Amino acid sequence: MAPSTPLLTVRGSEGLYMVNGPPHFTESTVFPRESGKNCKVCIFSKDGTLFAWGNGEKVNIISVTNKGLLHSFDLLKAVCLEFSPKNTVLATWQPYTTSKDGTAGIPNLQLYDVKTGTCLKSFIQKKMQNWCPSWSEDETLCARNVNNEVHFFENNNFNTIANKLHLQKINDFVLSPGPQPYKVAVYVPGSKGAPSFVRLYQYPNFAGPHAALANKSFFKADKVTMLWNKKATAVLVIASTDVDKTGASYYGEQTLHYIATNGESAVVQLLWNSSSTEFCAVYGFMPAKATIFNLKCDPVFDFGTGPRNAAYYSPHGHILVLAGFGNLRGQMEVWDVKNYKLISKPVASDSTYFAWCPDGEHILTATCAPRLRVNNGYKIWHYTGSILHKYDVPSNAELWQVSWQPFLDGIFPAKTITYQAVPSEVPNEEPKVATAYRPPALRNKPITNSKLHEEEPPQNMKPQSGNDKPLSKTALKNQRKHEAKKAAKQEARSDKSPDLAPTPAPQSTPRNTVSQSISGDPEIDKKIKNLKKKLKAIEQLKEQAATGKQLEKNQLEKIQKETALLQELEDLELGI
Repeated sequence: MAPSTPLLTVRGSEGLYMVNGPPHFTESTVFPRESGKNCKVCIFSKDGTLFAWGNGEKVNIISVTNKGLLHSFDLLKAVCLEFSPKNTVLATWQPYTTSKDGTAGIPNLQLYDVKTGTCLKSFIQKKMQNWCPSWSEDETLCARNVNNEVHFFENNNFNTIANKLHLQKINDFVLSPGPQPYKVAVYVPGSKGAPSFVRLYQYPNFAGPHAALANKSFFKADKVTMLWNKKATAVLVIASTDVDKTGASYYGEQTLHYIATNGESAVVQLLWNSSSTEFCAVYGFMPAKATIFNLKCDPVFDFGTGPRNAAYYSPHGHILVLAGFGNLRGQMEVWDVKNYKLISKPVASDSTYFAWCPDGEHILTATCAPRLRVNNGYKIWHYTGSILHKYDVPSNAELWQVSWQPFLDGIFPAKTITYQAVPSEVPNEEPKVATAYRPPALRNKPITNSKLHEEEPPQNMKPQSGNDKPLSKTALKNQRKHEAKKAAKQEARSDKSPDLAPTPAPQSTPRNTVSQSISGDPEIDKKIKNLKKKLKAIEQLKEQAATGKQLEKNQLEKIQKETALLQELEDLELGI
């Protein structure tokens, strides 16, 4: 029997309701629409069989399979809900408040038994950050962060603390997925000049100086995100700062660290595949690079550069989406990562949310408030680039949340990848690309190639020189010298014979080389020549940075001047 298609939950100012997944897209009768603007939170259980929501008066739980109300709790201000992995416990959180006379407030974190509806335990949890207890997948272990300790409970007995992990100023922790032995990654932020660090432990071995399985120290971290792979053999740690003190980025600075339970660690210059043997990282300045790495942090495949800031593996791990959302145009690249072939390049403009459907075939993109309060709505795509369903919220309404009903791994089998776009009745409206402004004096003149950045193609689309083996550092250095000599000879020939059309530059010349031109004024020609030399040097510095070389401060300052130099060169060549 084939599994049913996942439901789609939609929450906004129009209320809370569910939509049947592909191919129907009709409103579901599983859940009667909850009208009004008071629904603050909703969530499915991990296997998708239960659904809970808060409507400002009560928190309700229904069975999605039986379409019946299981429990209703009087929680007026609940804003966070979470089911335990096996649907045994529902955790709820309300904002913490104290009385006017300064006495302590009542417990605001409740743990309810889903079967009986009774409250198992209440805690005081003042902060919303990391409010929810964390369970192992079999629910044998449950943990929560309390001051400088992580408290562990066993078999959902919350009246007895079975174990404690004590470290000064623990900020966050993550339990490993999978069966025993359980592992835990803990993060302690640095202070007073000391570095931040992440340590891996195996439960319950926390005592002694050598108890940690692995330790990774690093500077420049205001917050971290820790991601275990499914086999619980390694953790990716994304350390980020709010401000980049070098001035190189307005958005702060990020570093990616790899830590294995066998003690190995590395810095990667991000996202686990379902096989747990490789991960994808998107990094660098725009246009950003994307690379797949193995467990030794060696590059496996280079996707080149592009307008991207996110990567999403499909549930089966055989398709990868590279995307540019937020302040980018929403361009997506859908890749078959078994054969490293590009499947499609759809564009989801103004998207603030992306999610793979559990069936591994469909994609959800949405524009939600409060990130964007205009053009709210969602689209469901096939991975080949076809829009199968589209809903635009009325101009006087908002969309707050849209999410798929989850399913357990293995429910939907992986299907053979197709490259032909599936038919759709919904028109795929490609956004019109605005042409660059040209002043009236230049509108009848030929357009010169003055791109600030030329995107690098993926490694399997780069021109091959008859040898597929990657070049060594010495060979790359010699190749660059050879290319520089070639370019110099080309420029010399152009200087000697101005009346002849310049020979096309070889494909392997630096990507920011601008078309050759002679102004007729020796002074201007000299300035153009010097500017090109500077740009060539900047290009070489950028290539060194891309290979992981640490640049000096003056070299970084040179790279920052690239845009101004390109503009100056363009002005000289156009005679402005």
